[in-house]
Amino acid sequence: MERSTIVRVLDGLHARPATRFVKLAKSYTSDIEILRDGKAVSAKSSVKLMLMGIKEHDSLILRAVGDDAEQALSVLIAYLENPRAGLEDETSALAVQSALAVASPDSDPATAAQLPFADVAVTGIPASEGFAVGSVFAYFPDQITVSDRTIAAEDIPAEIAKLKSAVLGVQTRMQATLADAGISPADSGIIGALSEIVGDEVMCDEMIAMIKQGRDAVSAAKLTADATGLAFSRMDDVYFNTRADDVFAVGRLICLALLGKQDTGLQNVPAGAIVIAEDIGAFDLARAPLKRIKGIVCARGGATSHIAIIARAHGIPAVLGVGEAIENLRHASELALDGSKGLLFGQPSEAARQFYASKIHGAEQERSGLQRFKDYHHRRVDGTAIEVAANIGSLEEIEAAQDAGAMGVGLFRTELLFMRQKILPSEDVQFESYWKLAQAFAPNPVIIRTLDVGGDKPVAGIQFPPEENPFLGWRGIRMCLDRPDIFKIQIRALLRASISGNIKVMLPMVSDIDELRRTRALIAQCAEELDIERKPYTIFELGVMIETPAAVFIAPELAQEAAFFSIGTNDLTQYVMAADRLNSAIAHLNDASNPAVMRAITMVAKAGCDAGIMVGMCGEAAGRVDLIPEFVKMGLTEFSMSSSLILRAKKCLSEIVG
Repeated sequence: MERSTIVRVLDGLHARPATRFVKLAKSYTSDIEILRDGKAVSAKSSVKLMLMGIKEHDSLILRAVGDDAEQALSVLIAYLENPRAGLEDETSALAVQSALAVASPDSDPATAAQLPFADVAVTGIPASEGFAVGSVFAYFPDQITVSDRTIAAEDIPAEIAKLKSAVLGVQTRMQATLADAGISPADSGIIGALSEIVGDEVMCDEMIAMIKQGRDAVSAAKLTADATGLAFSRMDDVYFNTRADDVFAVGRLICLALLGKQDTGLQNVPAGAIVIAEDIGAFDLARAPLKRIKGIVCARGGATSHIAIIARAHGIPAVLGVGEAIENLRHASELALDGSKGLLFGQPSEAARQFYASKIHGAEQERSGLQRFKDYHHRRVDGTAIEVAANIGSLEEIEAAQDAGAMGVGLFRTELLFMRQKILPSEDVQFESYWKLAQAFAPNPVIIRTLDVGGDKPVAGIQFPPEENPFLGWRGIRMCLDRPDIFKIQIRALLRASISGNIKVMLPMVSDIDELRRTRALIAQCAEELDIERKPYTIFELGVMIETPAAVFIAPELAQEAAFFSIGTNDLTQYVMAADRLNSAIAHLNDASNPAVMRAITMVAKAGCDAGIMVGMCGEAAGRVDLIPEFVKMGLTEFSMSSSLILRAKKCLSEIVG
């Protein structure tokens, strides 16, 4: 069975999208291949898949043979046609665009010359913004060497067994790290991708083939990883180039396991040091004492590499891709680092130290100044509270939201709970997640969005029809109402969990008032069932997410039956402007401040305020300090955003309403 498709994944099947795709493929028993330009590879090999260099807008053919071939092709093609595939853990499209914006060294030769000191700069790729001045910690582990000896035929089975044991050992260590409650979602996604490379069947088969030819296991592992990494480095795409570093790092981990060794150098980083290295494996960096590290400098890597992603996630300034200049920097005792411009100064002068010390002090003052707004509670002159809440997609994000001072959750995306499972999550699994979320923020409200999936967000267990434009298709409340067998399980879980805190529920992609009424009928059915089963529950407030132009125009009618509105400016903007929000060519149209979008928001706010219901906002615009004053004037009393934006939004509100 074959089906053709065009890849819509933002920037193509690089590490995490490829990893997620392979995991989906492995959940089916069928043999699955991807065909492109006459070449076919297994869809269950992340390494071979990435080496195909599949980019956004590429045409592919998927071939599957087996009992579940039809379902496998439907789910995998839906994934390939989802622009946000693989980005749900922590990196939004905006984060990717931000990384690309700093993907090249500063091209202005006058940048360093404009600084108020005469030190000569080493330039690299600005991979994580910020400044640092500190002592140098040179991290240059011993190199793995390849042996020329040929092993005896009788030793081959033992070498293969050693290799398999080493691979299993590395995977076990990675899984143990993933199980650590302290690991961030961003780091978890990266280590998960590395774990897939470690256990890649094709790479392992190539190592075993080399052993059968007489190579020892260490040499086979290194030569295979080197050849695969070199293939990535020769590709003409920045994302796939940086995967070479991951393959080299994985090869090294397997070799060290075979030798009974570990790279332990980073565990000894002194507090306040700047790490200088040829390269750092993402797994090693994720497990390092990151709070001690003041900065990172590497000869290799780029703004989209996993080192850069980890550094940005933990607020560590980093300059990568400095090349041969690393040899001079590693022998310096002190270093000044400008991660925003990609500048490095070995043995900085007193003037350079003072300049960057002032920069560091200014940044710390800004962060410290914002902290005083963490517990701020804002009220309008009429006494109405204005809430600043967090948008989150998993329980792992709760701590970051609380640390930022979130006054509850304005958008909990339940689709990630579904997309993480190989089967549809049961009522009890959902109940437990919603219960924990509500308890974590009680008595503050948590607004849980019902399942918002469709052709652009594949979920195992739901077969979606092929659609020309899944963003305008069978998704959100449309799909849920057509599949009450799925929707009622979620409603029952939400009803049961509501007794643990202040849960509110909102419906996505509403375009007809009948969708709200039909949902209320299902809620009543579920409540009757729970009464019969003698299971405790509480009826929650039911609101509407305003993100379609249709919902804007019928807002007065919706406001008579909904408990609240939450304006989803991301989708609303793209639908009002008829501009795909992931299409960089028309990015200038995708702006919530456009008069057309602002007029739509004004209409919704007026309808909600006239009806006396709460009107909030949960799109990216909710965190824009240039727009918040206008939204407050419109009557919005709840703003939900990424945790990193909360403190600035609170500061802005304090200046408006006190």
